[in-house]
Amino acid sequence: MLLMKKDFTDGGVFNMLSVAVCDDVAVECADIAKRIETILRQHGADCIIKTFFSGRKLLQDRETFDLIFLDIKMPDISGMELARELRAQEKESLIVFMTSAREYVFEAFDVEAFQYLIKPLQNGKLKMVLERAVRKLGTDTDTEFLVISAGREIKKVLLKDILYIESVGRIAIIHCSGGTMETYEQIGVLEQKLSAHSFFRCHKCYLVHLDYVDSFDKTQVRLENGETILLAKRRYEAFQKVILSYMKRKGGIL
Repeated sequence: MLLMKKDFTDGGVFNMLSVAVCDDVAVECADIAKRIETILRQHGADCIIKTFFSGRKLLQDRETFDLIFLDIKMPDISGMELARELRAQEKESLIVFMTSAREYVFEAFDVEAFQYLIKPLQNGKLKMVLERAVRKLGTDTDTEFLVISAGREIKKVLLKDILYIESVGRIAIIHCSGGTMETYEQIGVLEQKLSAHSFFRCHKCYLVHLDYVDSFDKTQVRLENGETILLAKRRYEAFQKVILSYMKRKGGIL
């Protein structure tokens, strides 16, 4: 299912703050998540907040978060180690540490932490950090994303991460730079939502992101990562016009 920014019922592409809160103490984790949501809503910022009671669970999650609140002292993996792993994966999320220990503040600089908060979190300080984060993230124009229903979860998928979408029966497989996601969504519906965002239906079963097209001929499209997908003969001329226009618009010399 795709959600609109306004009422979360219609399909669409939009900007929304995606937040993860990770703390092994479930009560504290839920409380902090609720306070974050309340502050953001009061300031008119739409958000999706996901809670994790394990650092490993967060690390295994393939979703990209704009803002991550991390406890430092956790049993399976420390917040500091988790932050290093996220940076090693080239995740550019804003990281906010929250801890009762002050001695890790200098290590926080090594992982380019956005803020270091001392527990118990004061609402005034939390509000200030969230306002700064919203302003900083608001300067990034490359944050459009889809919200899809994947199994029992609602997931955010950045458009810039999508290579192509494949239709297999009733399932749409979203191929991203970091893996795949599956959702029950008709590819025709996805085409309607994404055609204005540099996506093209090159075959009845494939919707390709023009950003990642490396080359093409009359039967297939080759992506920058080496993968190839089918190009229908009847769509070849239209695809050729669209991709050449797109390349010219992006500064290509034709």
